[in-house]
Amino acid sequence: MKRKNFLQSAAVGSALIVAAFAALASGSKSGDSNAAERNKAAHWTYTGAEGPANWGRLSPAYELCGLGRKQSPIDITGQTPADLKPIKLDYKATPISVVNNGHTIQVNYAPGSTMKIGATTYQLVQFHFHSPSEHKVGGRSYAGEAHFVHKSADGKLAVLGVLIEIGVENEFLKPIWASMPPSKGANSYPSKTLDPNNFLPAGRAYNRYIGSLTTPPCSEGVSWYVLREPVSMSRAQVDEFRNTISANARPVQAMNKRVLQKSR
Repeated sequence: MKRKNFLQSAAVGSALIVAAFAALASGSKSGDSNAAERNKAAHWTYTGAEGPANWGRLSPAYELCGLGRKQSPIDITGQTPADLKPIKLDYKATPISVVNNGHTIQVNYAPGSTMKIGATTYQLVQFHFHSPSEHKVGGRSYAGEAHFVHKSADGKLAVLGVLIEIGVENEFLKPIWASMPPSKGANSYPSKTLDPNNFLPAGRAYNRYIGSLTTPPCSEGVSWYVLREPVSMSRAQVDEFRNTISANARPVQAMNKRVLQKSR
């Protein structure tokens, strides 16, 4: 019971971190009587009238989805080689806490795992999945994409993106897929641990740009690090994910003269 309570607390904490960042990015102020209404969430989907083309019109809180100039994902092409700082990961194994939030399958992460780039250290908050991939590379979509979401001490977000192609079965994904709650809002806490080091590719070369969250409220100022080397999963694993969560990729967004760099 203590373990379950700890994981539930971690899940709540993760949600609060992301919610707090979204509120900050949307310009809410303490004591503003209009803040609650301005930041009111609205139902959104990946298709139809509530799909990506209309996210910016569903709620004032989502206006950046339509008006933002630094949106994600993007088509990664025309990168400029740069002497970028290496990614230093210190990921620890964690008990599994799998959430179906209606838009993705998310694994909430216990405190203590970090990503360090230069002088900035980010805490790993959660990771989740998209299929097909949200980022494209030279116009090519991949079968899937994992997003490892991190937060620095000063509240900035950094996302490590890992592209996933069709290939051999992915052992790391097997316990997550086996634990996927079939319905929105459900959590599962299998008695296993995960070590993301067993999922990540050997290469740490990456593409970097400044973008946004890829879901409403599409808050900007997110540092993206998309690894250039993909990992694999089987066609059966893709189908299993799609049977639980339908296609959940936002279309690529305009670069708008942003700088897209690649590490040497």
